Amino acid sequence: MPFPSGVPAAGGGVGTRAGFDPPADYFDGGGGALSDASGVTAAYPSEPAPGFGRRALRWAAAGATVLCVALAAILLLPAALGYQRYVIVSGSMTGAYDRGSIVFDREVPVADLEVGDTITYQPPPGTFSDDLVTHRIAWIGSDEQGARVFRTKGDANPSADPWTFSLDKPDQAKVEFSVPYVGYLLAALSIPAVRTLAIGIPAVLVAFLILAGIWRDAGEEARRRKAEPSGVGPQWTG
Repeated sequence: MPFPSGVPAAGGGVGTRAGFDPPADYFDGGGGALSDASGVTAAYPSEPAPGFGRRALRWAAAGATVLCVALAAILLLPAALGYQRYVIVSGSMTGAYDRGSIVFDREVPVADLEVGDTITYQPPPGTFSDDLVTHRIAWIGSDEQGARVFRTKGDANPSADPWTFSLDKPDQAKVEFSVPYVGYLLAALSIPAVRTLAIGIPAVLVAFLILAGIWRDAGEEARRRKAEPSGVGPQWTG
């Protein structure tokens, strides 16, 4: 026996006249409410806004990712373009290249070097340091054989270096540009424990955010199912 218009069908369905379609606005545009023809609305909870802690974790993960990408770009991109990198470990060039800066050198012909250029070189044997030095050329002369002789000076030092030297190779590393203070980070990353933390913490944060998102979505789906109308639903009248 056909059901009259507007009478619920068995099992919680809805009986309608033949050929009658539900109103187009049965589901409202907000995505969080169910309306019947009389305008009565049954709302179900929408997704809660993320709390401060979750937002802080997202920002921390994003910041760590950006830092890793920027550090990789600083280290790998110049090397791919043919630059050599050196960390400034003393204050003799303070003002131009502060302690902790990374300088990027490109090899140029020795014949092209001029007073005022900053070079990274090995001082002559018997000087105060066995390490490489990054100083500015303060004087260029020549020896008895006509070979070029150089004297350098640190910008922050009161006087020029007490030695002169010649460059035996045809090319010499000359400073092209620098990035301040990144050398401190590289020095820290040379410590195994710090390097492990630098890699592990961003990975843990990303994994936590993924798991939190899965948990949130599952909880939201459960709340929506619980809030859906059961039994007799809204009725349509002809």
